[in-house]
Formats: sequence, structure tokens, C-alpha cells
Amino acid sequence: MTNWLITGCSELLTLRGDVPRRGQALGELGVIPDGALLIRSDRIAAVGPRRKIERLREARRAEKLDLHGRVVLPGFVDSHTHLVFPESRAAEYEQRICGATYQQIARAGGGIRSTVKLLRRASPESLKLRALAHLREFAAYGTTTVEAKSGYGLEWAGELKTLDLLQELHQDQPLDVVSTFLGAHVVPHEYRRRPDAYVDLLVRAWIPAVATAGLAEFCDVYCDRGAFTVEQSRRILRAGRACGLVPRIHAAQLARTGAARLAIELQAASADHLEKINRGDIRALAASNVVCTMLPGCCFHLGLSHYAPARRLIDAGAIVAVATDFNPGTSPTLSMPMILSLACTQMRMTPAEAISAATINPAYSLRVHDRAGSLEVGKYADLAAFDVAGYREIPYYFGMNVCSLTMKRGAIIHTKTL
Repeated sequence: MTNWLITGCSELLTLRGDVPRRGQALGELGVIPDGALLIRSDRIAAVGPRRKIERLREARRAEKLDLHGRVVLPGFVDSHTHLVFPESRAAEYEQRICGATYQQIARAGGGIRSTVKLLRRASPESLKLRALAHLREFAAYGTTTVEAKSGYGLEWAGELKTLDLLQELHQDQPLDVVSTFLGAHVVPHEYRRRPDAYVDLLVRAWIPAVATAGLAEFCDVYCDRGAFTVEQSRRILRAGRACGLVPRIHAAQLARTGAARLAIELQAASADHLEKINRGDIRALAASNVVCTMLPGCCFHLGLSHYAPARRLIDAGAIVAVATDFNPGTSPTLSMPMILSLACTQMRMTPAEAISAATINPAYSLRVHDRAGSLEVGKYADLAAFDVAGYREIPYYFGMNVCSLTMKRGAIIHTKTL
């Protein structure tokens, strides 16, 4: 592999420092003006001011890459996506515009269950082609690590098809794909009158099989109104943890069910959504090591005015992350810069806080912070360069792609004319 000397970084955002970031530390980006990086194979060998790095003996033999004054930061870590699905749900988008609610559409057979029907019939080849195209777009917006969930099969064949595909995608293209088993997305149609029987199936058969085969690192559950109860979710996540799958949880998106407290009880890696939590939940989350993953793209796409209380969580000392929630029904975006824009304008996060919440904190939630999420010696050379005057302009230019270069493990995987 090529050894690189990367210069011309007007601002080099290293994100060096404590992991995870809380409170005031969330806004500390470790900025090096006129910074440079020395990359040896797939790892960062040196990082610092340009003049210092250029004087290193190894730098003189490296391939030189001048970024001409661009802003450089760690590649985004998107810690909540539903990557594998067969097609969009644009018809539901129009129905919501005309007044139908998410819950009404679901009760009429739309929503998650409509995607389940289509995925069960879809070929692995067609699903893979679509997912590969999406991953190329993730990279084009500066993302280098993606968490991806199953959950659109809700039968063993469909879940296995998805998890096998996620393993292939991890191997067959540059981005790291971290797999999560979400067999508990909603209760499938076949078990609608016997939800506890479906939970039994997950706990006794599917979760042990997924863990034994090494098909996932995490186990997730949608604990909310219309999905799984707190007690059902507790059984599922405990079974996953007993098999070595780290808990994650969709919590308090539609209603305050107690899912946030369950995440704390089970020491989940992440509690995601959290739109409906209260002051007590915020205090409890701030005292825990659960990452609070905000998904503002979902609120934006659904046309909701009530976003998760990121500002209050940060001020209380909670670990806050942001992610796209890329999915066909409620957040069809793979642009992390757009998520940063929403985090700033709708949840009152500063640009610096949003960048930390899109890099080092989600890396912590995925247990990859030892190799991703910051630009430090020994970590993977995962970075993105943006054609802006300063890092604040990344969320400022909403809906625009100002990412000019993305590098994954020392290889350039996306570039515009530099």
C-alpha cells in the first residue's frame, strides 16, 4: 500500500482526547491549523503541524498529497442504519404529506411490514447491488464506517439473507460494515396474535444461531408503542448479551415506554431516538455509559416538530452521538453532513459538538474507538476532506456535498478534482 504525506490542511481536526466525549469536551476538536498527516500503509504514523511532519525522514519518501487548504477530519462513523432494503417507500411519503400518520400507514399494512414483504422476495444479488450503490454514496459524503441492521426479514431465511449479505459487504468494498441483529424490529404478520411466541423464537433459536455463526456484533430491539414491550425487549436483549451480542435499543421514539431506563439497566451500547424522554431519563442517561444516539433525519422526513433533547442531554453530561438512520421509510438519507445541519439547527448543537457526535462518540458506541473516530497515531487512516473555509461551514451548507476526498485505511475511495 501507498505511504502518504498529506499536507494543505487548513484545519486538521484530530478529535484527540478523552473517549467518550461529554459536556464541554464534546466541542473540543483538537484542531491543528496548517496540519499534516503521515500515513504508513493503512495506519496513521504521525500527525501534527505541517512543518514538523514534513521534516520526518519517512515523510521525504512518502507519496505527497496536497489538499490545497481544505478542512480535514476523521471519516464519519454512522452508527445507526438499515442498509439492506429492496426499494423506497415513496408512496408513503406522499400519504404522510396528505395527512396520514406513520401509525395509520403501519396499521394499513404499510411501514416496516411492507418492506419485509418485498425483502423476503428479493434476490440476494439485487439487494447487494443496491447496498453497494448506497455504500459508495456514504463514502462520497465522508463516511468510512457504517453500522447496519437486519430486521426486514422477520423470518429466519430473510434475516439470514440480510446478515450474510452484511458480511459480504464488509469484505467486498472499502467501508467497515458493523452488523447488528434486529430480528425484533416489529412483530411479523404471522405472529401478530402471538407476539410472545415470536419473542420465544428469537430468544431460544435465532439469537443463539446468529451469535454462534458470528453473524453480528450487536443485538437491537425496537422497544416502543406498536413494536415490543419493555419486558419483551428485556428478554431479547438479555438473551443476546448471554450469547455475546452487545445490546442496542430503539428507545422512546413514539412514546415514553421506559426503554431508555432499560438501556441503562442492561448497559446497552446505545439508546437511539429518545424523542420522548423526560428530565429524569436525561439525568439517568447522563449518569450512565449509554451513548444517546440522535436521529434527526427521521423527525425531518416525517415532518415532526419535536426533536430529541440533544442540548439538554449534552448539558447534563450524557454521551451524545448522531446518525443518519438511513432507511426506506422514515429517513432516506445517507448524508452525514445533512444530519450535522439538522443537529445544529433543530437540536441546538454547535458545529463542533455535532462533528464529535458524528465521529468519536459513535465509534465508542460501536466499540471501534481504538481504531476509528479520531486522527491519532496507530489508528486507521480514515479521513475526509471538505472544500470549505472552516469546519463550521460543513453543517452550514445544508443539503450540499462539499466532501472532496474520502480515504479509508490509507486508500482514496472518493475524490473530486483537488
